[in-house]
Amino acid sequence: MSNEIIARIDISKPAGRKIVKSLEKEKSVKLEYPLPESIAGQKLYTHEEVWAKIEKKFEEHYGVKCNLK
Repeated sequence: MSNEIIARIDISKPAGRKIVKSLEKEKSVKLEYPLPESIAGQKLYTHEEVWAKIEKKFEEHYGVKCNLK
């Protein structure tokens, strides 16, 4: 038996936002926010992937090895 519950809270209204704020203060609560529909299904990058791409572009453009991390 799982000791978890999933609740959908409408945060477009003040009452919903108030509930979320009170839940955020609790240490035993972990909130997960869904991705916006505009980026759902698209490739998402981690910070490491982004910095690796930037380093590669700099190295190609300037012709020198650089470490931006």
